[in-house]
Amino acid sequence: MNISNLERSNVLVQALPYIQKYYNKTVVIKYGGNAMINEELKHAVMTDIVLLSLVGLKVVLVHGGGPEINDMLKKIGKESKFVNGLRYTDKETMDIVQMVLAGKVNKDLVQLLEQNGGKAIGLCGLDGNMIKAERHAETDLGLVGDITEINVDPINDVLHKGYIPVISTVAGGDEVYNINADTAAARIAAELGAEKLILMTDIRGLLRDKDDEDTLINVVHVSEVQSLKAKKIISGGMIPKIDCCVEAVRRGVKRAHIIDGRIEHSILIELLSDEGVGTMFL
Repeated sequence: MNISNLERSNVLVQALPYIQKYYNKTVVIKYGGNAMINEELKHAVMTDIVLLSLVGLKVVLVHGGGPEINDMLKKIGKESKFVNGLRYTDKETMDIVQMVLAGKVNKDLVQLLEQNGGKAIGLCGLDGNMIKAERHAETDLGLVGDITEINVDPINDVLHKGYIPVISTVAGGDEVYNINADTAAARIAAELGAEKLILMTDIRGLLRDKDDEDTLINVVHVSEVQSLKAKKIISGGMIPKIDCCVEAVRRGVKRAHIIDGRIEHSILIELLSDEGVGTMFL
């Protein structure tokens, strides 16, 4: 798309109040879904994050890596097993999760940010006892953990030195645990006192009619969530994501957002424009 210099300048001028508003504020972005697989979208996300960092936002990137874990399990001939949408993690699977998330995926993202002009450092929940967990209590999911404690000192140290922390959600405890990335991002955002939590997904946001993307609900107050669940407007796979947003807001995060990672530069649209994208929880 070709735009004139005047149009470019207008875009920058319109973004200025938002840059001023969020300057030196912390934004936690959970990165996953199609935006992590599609190369064009991946490039857009990395450039968005670098731009935000360069104009003075403290960006923390928390990532998943389900497709890469599935690929590695296939390579070793191990079938993925899911219980209620959550990955069952035995010891062998946990070894793969740790290797893929804290190793390949994490360092690939660090390299991509660096290639796009950013400064990034990869971390996992084991570093500096950042994420502590215990075995998930309600359902037998093997080495899937529930977070018991977040230590944000390693994250703040990295931010203070001007780097973007890139965090994989492997946690420590009596054993090494696999942690849901949405849940980890919400807790990290709360402990950091973040201005915003952004969860990237493969849908527009919360829809009043799940089969009609034009029924997007732009704003939800957390007090409305139970009613929306009762009406089945919040159902299925949206429940855990929205619960993460609600928990983050109740723990002090100013705004939580579910945005469509399939839209190129959706992060910039959400943060630096009047338009916004997705559903905001407050």
